[in-house]
Amino acid sequence: MTDYSDLIQPDKGQDARPIHLVDKKSYDGWLKGRSARERAHLAAVGFKPDAFVHAILPGDDPEKWGVVTSVANVDSLSAWCLAKLGQILPGGRYRVEGQQPGKAMFGWMSAQYRFDLYRPKAEPRPPRVLLTSDVGAIAPMVAEMRATALVRDMVNTPAADMGPAAIEKQAERIAKAHGGKLTVTKGEALEQGYPMIHAVGRAAAKHHAPRLIEIVWGKDNHPKIALVGKGISFDSGGLDIKPASGMRLMKKDMGGAAHVLALAELVMASGLPVRLHCLVAAAENAISADAFRPGDVLTSRLGLTVEIGNTDAEGRLVLGDALAKASEDKPELIVDFATLTGAARVALGPDLPPLFANDDALADMMLA
Repeated sequence: MTDYSDLIQPDKGQDARPIHLVDKKSYDGWLKGRSARERAHLAAVGFKPDAFVHAILPGDDPEKWGVVTSVANVDSLSAWCLAKLGQILPGGRYRVEGQQPGKAMFGWMSAQYRFDLYRPKAEPRPPRVLLTSDVGAIAPMVAEMRATALVRDMVNTPAADMGPAAIEKQAERIAKAHGGKLTVTKGEALEQGYPMIHAVGRAAAKHHAPRLIEIVWGKDNHPKIALVGKGISFDSGGLDIKPASGMRLMKKDMGGAAHVLALAELVMASGLPVRLHCLVAAAENAISADAFRPGDVLTSRLGLTVEIGNTDAEGRLVLGDALAKASEDKPELIVDFATLTGAARVALGPDLPPLFANDDALADMMLA
């Protein structure tokens, strides 16, 4: 596993290859200040300052080369401005010339993420290290990258190794590391207290028992925040079975759970002044003689009855019970992460996440 703290380091004046950032407005002025050799090279390779294009700048010494890359706006770097370079440049130390990388440090690290759990003999890639004199920004950015990597690791892990018990194990690690209180409800207590989570997961209960996983952290007098995550470790669709193409990637149906656990750890590690309640409804939506059926009527934790029209709509069932529990403590904010429907991707494409909120001001802040 990559130690992301090695990828962003304080700039102590050590040797590093320069990265020059240009955009369409600044390129001509920057080019005038380059050597005749560099200008000839850039002309020969056809370099133009279109966003996120790069070129190697030759030096007098074969080891003394640099990089120029174009971005949308050199004065306002996004998280992804250096991601491509972080992915493809040779190992070594690099420094952005004339400014601090800021948010772009995240993309630099993110591009070096690898999931090698099932490739023990995979050859390690030499790290690309970015130097910055903005030392105070390093730790928060590394913490955010570690949280992102945890989400990716959990989602990338196949369902056989990332069932409800494995999700619980991650929650236990996080709670223990940061002084949180872990509570896990399963078996008869789950059936009585969270009947919809139990109903969805009972077909797989022999090998992958469903459960509600909770972490509580922080001082009682701080604002209460609840994070709720959908943890369907694998979704066959149940008796309304998915086609093979739709089932292929359903190991990712616990992405909401992965997200809230990583976010909870980020909140705890950052010491934010909140009373945190993290809830994960973990179950496998499988097929067996005990599977819940279309037409069944389930009674929820809230006491409402729910008629099942399609067993592939299991996410709203497990989240219903988890959200009911989260609401009982009357938190000031509930944030729920789910992988509920592919229709959202059909509507918005792969780059725009859908958002639902009952507070327009809050929604505007999150979008901003």
